[in-house]
Amino acid sequence: MNSDIILLGHGSGGRLSHQLLDELIIPALSESGSAGQNDAALLDTPSGRLAFTTDSYVVDPVFFPGGNIGDLAVNGTINDLAMMGAEPLWLSVGLILEEGFSKNELAVILASMRKAADSAGVRIVTGDTKVVPRGKADRIFINTSGIGVILHDLEIHGANARPGDSIIVSGTIGDHGIAVMASREGLELGTSIKSDSAALNSLVAELVAGLGSNLHVLRDPTRGGVATTLKEIAQQSGVDLLLREDSLPVKTAVKGVCSILGLDPLYVANEGKMLLFAAPESSARAVELLKLNPLGIDAAIIGEVTGKGSGRISLETSSGGFRSVEMLSGEQLPRIC
Repeated sequence: MNSDIILLGHGSGGRLSHQLLDELIIPALSESGSAGQNDAALLDTPSGRLAFTTDSYVVDPVFFPGGNIGDLAVNGTINDLAMMGAEPLWLSVGLILEEGFSKNELAVILASMRKAADSAGVRIVTGDTKVVPRGKADRIFINTSGIGVILHDLEIHGANARPGDSIIVSGTIGDHGIAVMASREGLELGTSIKSDSAALNSLVAELVAGLGSNLHVLRDPTRGGVATTLKEIAQQSGVDLLLREDSLPVKTAVKGVCSILGLDPLYVANEGKMLLFAAPESSARAVELLKLNPLGIDAAIIGEVTGKGSGRISLETSSGGFRSVEMLSGEQLPRIC
């Protein structure tokens, strides 16, 4: 029996399952010993509103420049909570492992999850593991759910964009999608493009404290990229937007790859960036706060809300013309998160 790979018996609920939990998964993700292994976690809830989210991660490949499926899952769920202005507190982790998956690779993924959670000040408090036969999954899928607390009375959500608001992005766009695509396809780009996967909760806390009620919308532009996310916000809020192509922060390498492959950076996924809508009188302060943090050093104002409308987005191009920005009917790059 090969002890270095996942077997169907590791999902049986029997001795092998307990060995996998006790020897690898639980020590990697939490301090909970065998006495703390119950059907649910008991949590002391702070006063305030709660935010709750869940997401599943199926990225291919599971390891890519700048991260792997593990820290991607943790950071992504933390960010979904943070985008509501919440302080993320607790995560659950559900693992679906394919028979034959390497235990060594699983150990690396678990360690990266723990590191990401610890760095963000978030605890992994409960979870589940299942093993499926060969060919019934793609090595490893991860589901993470998260709970956070909102300790302020601000309304930060996608339907809160207002006419005159400045639209700000916290950094360069398209890094994650291009890094994953290049790794998956074995492309030699002649440059190091890395995923931007990162937890943004500390950055959000600084914005909430610094902008208060002038902070209206936060959203992380993951699948579908900046364009799709802005379209969602515009439709939710019933407003029209104007973007300026020359203001979009895109790394030269990312722009070059997109140009060669016929991709639009506006539609390429990000995993460590956020969009924010702020009252115009606070836009300069927002950018200042972002740039004080290493995760926001490339922040830029990329447009504004022009008024009430039907969710139309216009992009002022580098040549001085205008084009409409719509959602794609499908995806430019499959399996990027």
